Amino acid sequence: MSENKPASGCPMHATAPAGDAEWHGAQMDFSNKMSYGDYLGLEKILHAQHPLSPNHNEMLFIVQHQTSELWMKLMLHEMRAVRVHLRAGDLPPAFKMLARVARIMDQLVHAWDVLATMTPPEYTAIRPYLGASSGFQSYQYREIEFILGNKNAALLNVHAGTPEFPLLEESLNMPSLYDEAIHLLARHGLPISAERLNADPTLPTVADASVQQAWLQVYGDTTRYWALYELAEKLVDMETAFRFWRFRHVTTVERIIGFKTGTGGTAGVSYLRKMLDVVLFPELFALRTEL
Repeated sequence: MSENKPASGCPMHATAPAGDAEWHGAQMDFSNKMSYGDYLGLEKILHAQHPLSPNHNEMLFIVQHQTSELWMKLMLHEMRAVRVHLRAGDLPPAFKMLARVARIMDQLVHAWDVLATMTPPEYTAIRPYLGASSGFQSYQYREIEFILGNKNAALLNVHAGTPEFPLLEESLNMPSLYDEAIHLLARHGLPISAERLNADPTLPTVADASVQQAWLQVYGDTTRYWALYELAEKLVDMETAFRFWRFRHVTTVERIIGFKTGTGGTAGVSYLRKMLDVVLFPELFALRTEL
């Protein structure tokens, strides 16, 4: 065997000859070119973790929540576009984006598996350093709730005086993604009550009999209403994923802190359990009993 030949056939484990300025054609000099780190802004991202406690486990807590916020940023990017496409009646791209949102929620569900490796004593060691900071204050999560129709004007108070307040106020006042889907049903000739079509967009979604009958008509004649039928199933997929995300949140918090009060002042697990009862698209789940 030649002295320069690596023991392994894998080029990743091979040793380049001394002084070799290139490796399998890869560019080595980025002094005047945009690099991977430049494109992704890694200098800022990887130096945005600032633990306040001396405890080793705080880095897990920070990275978990920062990466979740990044996934939520992508989720909002997709859902805002879905709302625009539904308003325009352009369904194929909306289907693609809704499917992507559901998969993003899957990622967020599995992220709780990593945080669940933190034990109660480990969390107790860092909790005093968190102050009143809490996921309840996440303005991105609040916009996700608003765009999905779980509106509550009182929650804007959490963000009063922040740069994000105007964005959230606008989101509160805009039709939700589901509102746009219901208006789409009406534009396809399905009878939706004037009361539902003119509902106050700042209020949470309330089940409406005319909407349920319209969806029943769609499910009863899928050949005629195939696109609307596919939209309904994409919405159900997304809400199902959202429910898993919420449930995994509750179980992880209970595992780590039990029934202690949350750092943001909420009742902790008790509050999160109440959120499990929220149904975003009520008619799409209720109609299954009648099919």
